[in-house]
Amino acid sequence: MLFHRVANTLNYLDIKTVVVSCGTCYDQLQGYKFEDIFPGCRIVDIHEYLLEKGIRLDAGPGYLYHDPCHTPMKLQDPMKTVKALVGDTVVKSARCCGESGTLGVTRPDISTQVRFRKQEELRKDEAALRAAQAEKGLAAPDADLKILTSCPSCLQGLSRYGEDLKTGLLEADYIVVEMARRILGEDWMPDYVRRANAGGIERVLV
Repeated sequence: MLFHRVANTLNYLDIKTVVVSCGTCYDQLQGYKFEDIFPGCRIVDIHEYLLEKGIRLDAGPGYLYHDPCHTPMKLQDPMKTVKALVGDTVVKSARCCGESGTLGVTRPDISTQVRFRKQEELRKDEAALRAAQAEKGLAAPDADLKILTSCPSCLQGLSRYGEDLKTGLLEADYIVVEMARRILGEDWMPDYVRRANAGGIERVLV
């Protein structure tokens, strides 16, 4: 119902693309018959949208990548998109992170066991990434590592592992946030909020 109200309120706009940043949201929105509400409209993940617009990073320090169980990247293999965005030195980290939407809250007993297995994988993945970095001369052996993902729930789950691994070297982040930080600078968020509050966003009451 809300999307119909949005369509009526914004009928002066030719909305052709809805950008999402969550695989579960993507799957749910596909069932809303967007083609009837916004004729000719498509749904696309924000990372695939950035790649489509040619926004990508220069070769970076290398990353681990956690592919969500509900990946929002539908147009091609997610690893192809990730490498195209942040560089070829990316090691895929397998297994569920244990967050699984609300699983970490509703069934912490199961979630904890899943996380133990993920922890084992992360130790192997860290070694593989450091080897790849050393081969290409990208980073010092004790440099901080980042694990990127494309799911907000997974990001929450992955943020727990830095402390659990007792290294302090593993930081979790969202791909698009890492790209914003490297392209726009460390103050990209406060700068964006300042511009938005200064009239940079059209406010519509629906």
